This record gives sequence, structure tokens and C-alpha cells, in this order.
Amino acid sequence: MAEVTIMEPKTRRGFATRDKILKSAERLFGEKGYYNTSISDIAAKAEVAPGTLYIYFKDKYTLYCYLVTQYGHLVRSEIAIAIRKSGCESRREQERIGILCYLKMIQEHPHIYNIIWESLHIDNSLFIDYYEKFSINYQKNLDAARELGEIHEFDNEIISYILMGISSFIGLRYVTFEKKVDLEKVVDEVMRVLDGGLFTSKT
Repeated sequence: MAEVTIMEPKTRRGFATRDKILKSAERLFGEKGYYNTSISDIAAKAEVAPGTLYIYFKDKYTLYCYLVTQYGHLVRSEIAIAIRKSGCESRREQERIGILCYLKMIQEHPHIYNIIWESLHIDNSLFIDYYEKFSINYQKNLDAARELGEIHEFDNEIISYILMGISSFIGLRYVTFEKKVDLEKVVDEVMRVLDGGLFTSKT
């Protein structure tokens, strides 16, 4: 993945302008796709001059990379905050809160799947980096839980991708595809599977 360098705003007005640009880009990339969205489209939706975007971003690719990178930071940060606020200490409860927090974030950012998954065709290293960083963070938490005897002995890199896969596809089905679902109930069912395992002892 190419290094993403942006110009940080120096004023409150600058931050507000950049936020408008990012929100407009998120909406258009999500609805039209990266290749069908131009700098002019983003500027028009943000109600700024096209040249204003170049104050903060080198080009459209840099803007797109920044969005994807920020999604990763945002999701990890929001999950950490939700867990900290809950005061729960068990890995099991942290996992439940994390999944629920992720699903709620998908509700707030309905274009996140389209934008992240399109990166496979724009720069697959961006897609790989997004999930690898999640996996590394996940593994640290799983390793700590294993040390405390809260989870079984597994390859925690594999487990991290299994858990990310569950969250991703549950999010697709019960947030993206269907808008009005009891997310608490959905997450409880996920936890029931994680608690008991999928298969019986019969062979």
C-alpha cells in the first residue's frame, strides 16, 4: 500500500471543511464506486471548489486511502471505548460488546462495505492492510485471554479471521441487507454458537 500523506487542517474551519469533503466522498464512493466518482463530484457535493480538496489530499486515490484507513482506526477505537465503558473484564463479554458495537457502526456508515471491498480492485494491498491490522489487534486480546484460561488453545491468527468473518457477514445480512433487526438478539445467537461450538461430540 502506498503511504498516505495528507495536510492536517490548522483551523476549526479547516477541520469542518475536511469533514464535509470526507462525508461527501464516503457517500459518493459508496453509491457510485471509486472509478465513477470524480474530484469535481466530491467537491460539488461538499459545496467547495475542486481546488479545495487538493489543500488536504494529493489526489482522489489519497482521499480514498485515507477513508479506508480511518474506518479501521474508527472501528477499533469505538470498540475499545464501548468495552471500557461497560467495565466488563471477561473476554466473552468483551467479544459480545465488540460485535454489537461493530454492527451499530455499520448502521452509521452504510457505505463502509462497498468502499472497503472495492479496494480489492483499486489496490489490494489496502484491503489486506485493513484486515491484517484488525487481526494483529485481535490476536493480542486473544493471547491475553488464553493466558488467563478464558479460551482454548488455538492458532489465534486463524481465530481472529474467523471472528472477523462472523462480524462482517452478520453485518451484511442483518444491517446492510435488512434494516430493522433486533441486533441484541442476533449477537446473542452468535455468542450462543461461540459458547457451545457448532458441532456435537457425535461422529
